[in-house]
Amino acid sequence: MEILELDRGPVSLPLDPHLRFDLLFPRHYHNVLSVVREFRPDVVHITGPGDVGITGARVAYELGLPLVASWHTNLHEFAARRLWKFASLLPEAPRQGLTYFTQKYVLEACLRFYGIAQVILAPNQEQIQSIGASTGKPVFPMQRGVDAHLFSPVKRDVSDRIFRLGYVGRLRPEKNVRFLAEIEDSLRRDGIGNYRFLIVGDGSERAWLERRLRQADFTGELFGEALARAYANMDLFVFPSETDTYGNVVMEAMASGTPAIVTSKGGPKFQVQNGVSGFVATSEQDFIVRIKQTMSAPQLHRSLRIASRLAACRKSWESVLEDLHEAYQACMWQPASQTASAVLTPIT
Repeated sequence: MEILELDRGPVSLPLDPHLRFDLLFPRHYHNVLSVVREFRPDVVHITGPGDVGITGARVAYELGLPLVASWHTNLHEFAARRLWKFASLLPEAPRQGLTYFTQKYVLEACLRFYGIAQVILAPNQEQIQSIGASTGKPVFPMQRGVDAHLFSPVKRDVSDRIFRLGYVGRLRPEKNVRFLAEIEDSLRRDGIGNYRFLIVGDGSERAWLERRLRQADFTGELFGEALARAYANMDLFVFPSETDTYGNVVMEAMASGTPAIVTSKGGPKFQVQNGVSGFVATSEQDFIVRIKQTMSAPQLHRSLRIASRLAACRKSWESVLEDLHEAYQACMWQPASQTASAVLTPIT
């Protein structure tokens, strides 16, 4: 394995706390090209239309190497939801129009970018079908594994009988985290008080949530054993995001014996077997109903915990990497002069 570390300069745009787009990143191009040429790879794999991904695509084109591109994030939905928040002073009709056209434009731009690859990887069945139809390229599943040794129920170290509703992830508009306040409002209206929210993560919505939630603990970002303990100390993982393509945090929670409630939009619904290892809520009201149902039924809660752990333990990295190797082989078989759709049939 060879690692090349490249710095990002001051002329870069902040996208997230740990992610920036360097407008002058092309200054690294010849250095990257030289290192990749010396390494002599069989295939180039890029993970998105960021500064590194664009550079990787240029290198693959220059060296005549087959290109694999994996779709990790619904950037068009992120852009629309963040713009909706920032345009809050506009009247509703112009605000809706602005966010609609922004989402449409960003999606079209992303599809054009991914269309340059011979093979595309996508994290769930819906996206496999939609990306394949839009680009005409073969799209393979891109699953994720989970470390079931790190994330485990044995890491639990609380026994105070408080029911903890957990969330892990960025506290950003696209994660729909303000819905957590609506959950609390409903619990309080029903006289349910033996609960606390355990919220792991950081972002622009944290201050609002800290003001709004009455019974909540905010840890900021956690990693390693501290994160594993936080998952294990949760009783129910509540993940209201409608924009996630896969939901790594859902699988980590389930490996910790914490069943999840997710929405029927996005990728996390493919990780949860409805009524067995958690619930897939069809609406906001259904989301809240499922929380109350689980809190009031200890036997149901126990069965969900067991099923969650068992389901997560079947997500081995070995099987994931086997699928990835298949996609690499398919990309290498694809002659650069032909379209990928002429050679391979997408997996459906």
